[in-house]
Amino acid sequence: MYIVYFILILLVPLLVQLRVKRAYNKYSKVASSSFMTGKEVARRILDKNGLYEVTVEETRGVLSDHYDPRTKVVRLSSNNYHGHSVAAAAIAAHEVGHAIQDQQNYSFLRFRHALVPVANIGSNFSWILILIGMFANLANFVLVGILFMAAAVLFQFVTLPVEFNASNRAMDQVVSLGIIRNNEERETKKVLNAAALTYVAAAAVAILELIRLILIYTGMQRED
Repeated sequence: MYIVYFILILLVPLLVQLRVKRAYNKYSKVASSSFMTGKEVARRILDKNGLYEVTVEETRGVLSDHYDPRTKVVRLSSNNYHGHSVAAAAIAAHEVGHAIQDQQNYSFLRFRHALVPVANIGSNFSWILILIGMFANLANFVLVGILFMAAAVLFQFVTLPVEFNASNRAMDQVVSLGIIRNNEERETKKVLNAAALTYVAAAAVAILELIRLILIYTGMQRED
């Protein structure tokens, strides 16, 4: 049973990552009909939504694209910053979707930001407490570790509506502004859906791991 479980939590994220890379690699070779770079797409959507103070910058890495709400910066990886592809347009629009959420005080985004400090503590310290508790047979240590981990899992769970909403906003923007046309809508959705799967997989694995640890804790309690 445990072997199947560990295979699942290792395999699911790997398969999702492969799907994301396959979709990105495919549509990063397909030029959009507007032939706008990712930077131009981001800037156009930002300006149309009155977000003139938000800047667009190039960042290192592959698929390292993100929006930084503290500095009000949309950062795009080099391929997407300079690229004219459907994939570049989709990802740039998605990150701007987060900037629009920030502007409109989207509730789930605010909640996720509030969870960041607690989630960081949970991610860093939960396993230390859990391992100490398991090796020393101290159920209370395991319980505290589980509570810390639950905060990190909650962060993963709250991330889902944030990401799906950003993708929906991205689609609305690129269609209404004529950045993509006709069959490009289907291609753009494929890029966005593949990327969203990474968050779904991460949340699913985190929830499964939390359930497993709760079962370990209840087993320790029964033994006592």
